[in-house]
Amino acid sequence: MKPTYDDTRQHLLDTGHRMMAEKGFTSVGLNEILQAAGVPKGSFYHYFKSKEQYGQALLEDYFVGYLADMDRRLAQPRLTAYECLMDYWQGWQDRCILTGHGDECLVVKLSAEVADLSESMRLTLRDGAEKIVSRITTCIEQGQVEKCLPNDDARYLAETLYQLWLGASLLNKLQRTGQPLRTSMATTKRLLGA
Repeated sequence: MKPTYDDTRQHLLDTGHRMMAEKGFTSVGLNEILQAAGVPKGSFYHYFKSKEQYGQALLEDYFVGYLADMDRRLAQPRLTAYECLMDYWQGWQDRCILTGHGDECLVVKLSAEVADLSESMRLTLRDGAEKIVSRITTCIEQGQVEKCLPNDDARYLAETLYQLWLGASLLNKLQRTGQPLRTSMATTKRLLGA
């Protein structure tokens, strides 16, 4: 039975995610993706007009999954906002240490690489990062209402934390020790008043 339109498209995105998380956008050729996915070239162009459009769709798909997981983590019913935020950061730390460098995070892996190559991909990364910061901001504001988080500027604190963790993830790719992530966790606890 032939896979449906959405299944083939999603299969191409899932295959590309794994490959680009490991090698980056420019290091993975279209033929390599198609061979790994077992999809003919003509089928690829049925779904995507170019590798750049594919890259943008890949990032959009990544953010859908990432934000859904983030929403789940930040809205756990029996946890305070502080506990939800710490669960989110702990999950980030665990993923990066488990893999050694957190390559499954396409924001960390592709931001510097594609920002100057593709305006559409840069904008997709920018918009996705903005959605992440907005969710962190909302959780901090909830924690302020609960009186479990400091009454600082929530947006500024969210941006600071996200930038801290992105930087730590990049440093961890260089060091592969987990130390930058442990430092980020300690700093996060201090910034959140723990």
